[in-house]
Amino acid sequence: MDSVAPDPAKNGKDTDIVVNADGDLSFAGQTYRAAIGKTGMRADKTEGDGASPSGIWNLRYVMYRADRLPPVKTALPVYQLARNDGWCDDPHSDAYNRPVRLPFAKSHEKLWREDHIYDVIVALDHNDSPAIAGRGSAIFMHIARPAYDGTEGCIALAKNDLVAILANCTVSTRLCIGQK
Repeated sequence: MDSVAPDPAKNGKDTDIVVNADGDLSFAGQTYRAAIGKTGMRADKTEGDGASPSGIWNLRYVMYRADRLPPVKTALPVYQLARNDGWCDDPHSDAYNRPVRLPFAKSHEKLWREDHIYDVIVALDHNDSPAIAGRGSAIFMHIARPAYDGTEGCIALAKNDLVAILANCTVSTRLCIGQK
């Protein structure tokens, strides 16, 4: 992934992104429609349960498809996705819940997709420091499908909404799933 440096002059308001079980997402005085995990929200998230992990999560960085949109404007670190980017979802791998380069022998998600849901991805700090096997992987904010179908555990928004939110995020912005 090629890095795009964050704008040091960014002066957004330090507010949290809050999403509730009905899929209402609030940020900086605005409310947006969001898709949540297809089985709802759970504090005890496990791999493959289809639930969004309730809790308060830091936004680590943004990845985007440079062939589909311009660099995302945000104070967060930004990286261009490459065709060989993936994310390990194999609880038995040392790379569990981490980005990987494809081809990769263990179970993984391809981040370079034909559909548009991963054109913009926000990596969260869910289960990453350290990653605990089976507690959930690849929990992102990303673009929603047109019908806002439930996700495998991520939070998904319309592309324009996600880009607008990211433009107003700071490095202190957190995603609060079922919290606050």
